[in-house]
Amino acid sequence: MEKVTADSSIIETVQMHPEIVNIFMQYGLGCIGCMAANFETIGQGAAAHGIDVEALIADINDCIAEVEGNDKKEAK
Repeated sequence: MEKVTADSSIIETVQMHPEIVNIFMQYGLGCIGCMAANFETIGQGAAAHGIDVEALIADINDCIAEVEGNDKKEAK
């Protein structure tokens, strides 16, 4: 799994991992429907809303790892 970072594009990351939309919502970030999502990074979006970017990134990566782990279990 390639790790999501603060420099990752919001829209590209959500397109690759739609399961993380809930993480954005938990943090009060409606970035997904915002035009800024097309050109902002996750770090920029978090900073604009006063969100702890490190915590957000950690939760995003944990969510992706959990989903990917479940996908591997189901494939067996």
